[in-house]
Amino acid sequence: MAAAAAESPGPAAAGPGGPRGTAEADADGMGLTDLPGELLELILCCDVLGAADIGRVSCTCRRLREACQPRGKVWRERFRLRWPSLLKYYSNTDGVSWLEEYKARHNAGLEAQRIVASFSKRFFSEHVPCDGFSDIETLGCPSHFFEDELMCILNMEGRKGLTWKYYAKKILYFLRQQNILKNLKEYLQRPTDRQSFLEGAVLIDQYCNPLSDICLKSVQAQVDDITDKVRKVLRTKNPRHPSLTSKAGEVLIPEVELQRQVLDAMNCVLYEQLKYKGNELDYYNSLNSYIHQVLIRRTGIPISLSVLYLTIARQLGVKLEPVNFPSHFLLRWCQGKEGSTDIFDYTYIDAFGKGKQLTVKECEYLIGHHVTEEFYGVVTSKEVLQRMVGNLLNLGKRESTDQSYQLLRDSLDLYLAMYPDNVQHLMLQARLYFHLGIWPEKVLDILQHIQALDPSQHGAVGYLVQHTLEHIERRKEEVGPEVKHRSDEKHKEVCFSIGLIMKHKRYGYNCVIYGWDPACMMGHEWIRNMNVHSLPHGPHQPFYNVLVEDGSCRYAAQENLEYNSEPREIPHPDIGRYFSEFTGIHYLANTELEIRYPEDLELTRATVQKIYSSGKE
Repeated sequence: MAAAAAESPGPAAAGPGGPRGTAEADADGMGLTDLPGELLELILCCDVLGAADIGRVSCTCRRLREACQPRGKVWRERFRLRWPSLLKYYSNTDGVSWLEEYKARHNAGLEAQRIVASFSKRFFSEHVPCDGFSDIETLGCPSHFFEDELMCILNMEGRKGLTWKYYAKKILYFLRQQNILKNLKEYLQRPTDRQSFLEGAVLIDQYCNPLSDICLKSVQAQVDDITDKVRKVLRTKNPRHPSLTSKAGEVLIPEVELQRQVLDAMNCVLYEQLKYKGNELDYYNSLNSYIHQVLIRRTGIPISLSVLYLTIARQLGVKLEPVNFPSHFLLRWCQGKEGSTDIFDYTYIDAFGKGKQLTVKECEYLIGHHVTEEFYGVVTSKEVLQRMVGNLLNLGKRESTDQSYQLLRDSLDLYLAMYPDNVQHLMLQARLYFHLGIWPEKVLDILQHIQALDPSQHGAVGYLVQHTLEHIERRKEEVGPEVKHRSDEKHKEVCFSIGLIMKHKRYGYNCVIYGWDPACMMGHEWIRNMNVHSLPHGPHQPFYNVLVEDGSCRYAAQENLEYNSEPREIPHPDIGRYFSEFTGIHYLANTELEIRYPEDLELTRATVQKIYSSGKE
């Protein structure tokens, strides 16, 4: 079909049908151009044809050129078949030149591939700097086209393209977070009555999980589904309840007894039918704070469950308000005059405790001590978000396995987006970047901002400025990468090579080697703390940089490592930084790592062939 469609026009033929191209059949048959328009379009929309085929077909004659017009069905179908996820961006397709959209998306893909390919070479030896994304911020193509190509790279099947996937993920992470921050700032600038608690929770969720498919529309749809279930229960109790009308939620229900019926129905659906509950067993899991995970797992912490509970109640005409109660977030329900300042005019609701309704005294029993009246007051949506982000900040500080401190970094970004002049959190951010050895120029900018806000911080600021400047100078003095040849005499004791899957003899973890030294290169303090001298060969033996399956990076002595009898993929976030492919038995170093260890690839292949002679490779 593609070959026939690509043929050039032949000599004109006289007759009622007018000129015909070479798509014409013999005298007894029918040519392609003689077919009815709908059938012709159906053929041209066939998925075996490519864009180049359509382009060639449209050059053969006027009839086919009209059938393949830029704004027509053929190019729209070609666009849909190639990039189906992009159609959601076209709410009104009238007047869209699908040919031009196809070209723009194709060019955006080429640009994305060029940038991803450049990242490994530019940033292999360091963390991607804060200005490393500058060329992405000035893209000459629609951002959703660029993002779609990045997603195509991430979704490539198989175990190849690991380095491309690694940097595509970093770029996509950055792009989406920048867009979400912009949406958050726009949200915070709205009047408070237009700041939905649910939308705020979704924005926090999106920022901390930018690669997940989370959107307000889908979360709202799930909440609406729960609300409909509540209405069904409510209908069996009171068929004339005002919450059952089409305008429910637009007008608040004034009668307390009718409000109570709504809350009883909510408790029945949420806690009895759907089995929502507070996550007491795994309270400090960050998933409890993400609203889309709360809906999936049906569990959470007091504040996330309260946002869900409050949203459903308001959609049914019951006004509940958030209360920033210490140690346990609550909601309050007015039993007296609306807007009352008397804390005893309210019943307090514990969404974490299955919607239990509490008195003031019972609230104090809940946390085990007396609190002043100010803690029973209502808080704004911004203060609710502040507490949600504060919870994530505390979890980020507790993390021990994530050596990149991603959750802490993300939650600091969110907090400072809301409170950009908070000296305490600015200092924490500067110290964190300094500790990680990343973005020294940004550290200096943060410190300068802190000094302007609070001159009394000059001692801590001065210390960090001095050491950050030293770090920048050291980086300038660095020469090219050190190349390690196994043929050098000093490397003769190195037994293992880059890309081999190993097992730690003592701790049992699985890992992959991404670097080695002929002897321990760590400082005396590290050697003493790790008790290296207790090893039979001490520090005077080869040591290996390894990526461990738990996400950590370690420095292991040669005598503690052995070949893994059952090699498998190592699920480490940095695997693509060093390796381009997993063969099923070992990893292949990417170009940048191979430059540093030029003789390891052949040794790894020889080792694998010798050890795993069962023919797996």
